[in-house]
Amino acid sequence: MTLVHLTDLLDIWFANVPQGKFISALTANSIGFIGLIFLYLFTRRLVLPSIQKGLMRVSPERMGHLAPELNKVSGRLSAMICAVVFLAFNDKVLVAPPWVVDVLHSLGQIVLIVLTGFLFSSVVNLAHAIYNQLRFAKDVPILGIVQVTKLLTFIVSGILIISLILDKSPTYILSGFGAIAAVTLLVFKDTILGLVASIQIAANRLVKTGDWIQVDTFGADGEVIDLGLNTVRVRNWDNTVTTIPTYMLISDSFKNWRAMQESAGRRIKRAILVDMYSIKVLKKSEVEALQAQFSELNEVESIPDEATNLGLFRRYGEQYLAQHPAINQECVLMVRELAPASNGLPVEFYCFSADKRWVAYEHLQADILDHMFAIMGAFELRPYQSFSGQMWQQDTNPTKQ
Repeated sequence: MTLVHLTDLLDIWFANVPQGKFISALTANSIGFIGLIFLYLFTRRLVLPSIQKGLMRVSPERMGHLAPELNKVSGRLSAMICAVVFLAFNDKVLVAPPWVVDVLHSLGQIVLIVLTGFLFSSVVNLAHAIYNQLRFAKDVPILGIVQVTKLLTFIVSGILIISLILDKSPTYILSGFGAIAAVTLLVFKDTILGLVASIQIAANRLVKTGDWIQVDTFGADGEVIDLGLNTVRVRNWDNTVTTIPTYMLISDSFKNWRAMQESAGRRIKRAILVDMYSIKVLKKSEVEALQAQFSELNEVESIPDEATNLGLFRRYGEQYLAQHPAINQECVLMVRELAPASNGLPVEFYCFSADKRWVAYEHLQADILDHMFAIMGAFELRPYQSFSGQMWQQDTNPTKQ
């Protein structure tokens, strides 16, 4: 079946009308453009929304999150259908000089290529949104791969448009890329490095959105809020945002606190400096007095014959931590002495908090040290502290002596 031009049918109606040819051509052009508008509204407002509503009934919760991406896909698909119909029937509907028809046909092809690229980009975004609803999506982010796919889509679209304008084969355009390969690599250096880094990050699960990372080189210490192709955005704990090149996470070292958050507890490692002149050997009566005062010392397995006040203090600290409800007893727990220094003997409390939240962790750590500082006096131990001018004035005040 051979299609005839629309004006061949309209000429019959306007055969007896003055300037019938002009009116027939004007009517054909009007029908063509109005038909495209009607086709766009029909697909955009009726057909595709009906399909979207049907999908909403199947899974309202999931499809509700995908509504913005579905709207973009439906809008661009409707426009692409109109472009295809225009290219297919413009020579059977439009009436214009040949050069105008050629220009409109070329513009239609360019618009079709652009709309196809945007439609494919929307489909990729939709697929990414669907992927983000999966359980393991947070552990394996693919935003970098999505951005590369969209970048390649627009590069291919640009090559096709240039080849269409120059009326050359796309292979002719691609052959010229060899001469500018060095420039291309220079311009897209960060993108290429970011692509390689994104693949390694996704494959090895080094970083994911929501991780707490610390990158000292860039002064970043906070939560990852965006993991892109070229940059990683970190919201610091002071609510500032630090932007880090993605490839720097591969080429340089950084600290990821995810393992701590997924572990059994968060480490507490703090030391108290003890004045070494306050350490002494206790008499048996003094040991018994301390055992009577602190029930925790009665649970110590062995106490040396010549016990020191610091030794009992360490044993008390371990028993105190072992009975503390906020300390994870399945992790390492000890109170140890570090190497003596000019500013005293460090006694370190090493344990793990069961609650890994920052505020609760800091409060627990402070409460433990507060208690240990307050209880030192009962063991006749003194914390080391530099002698300040105010302390000297108080010690030399005759009214207080």
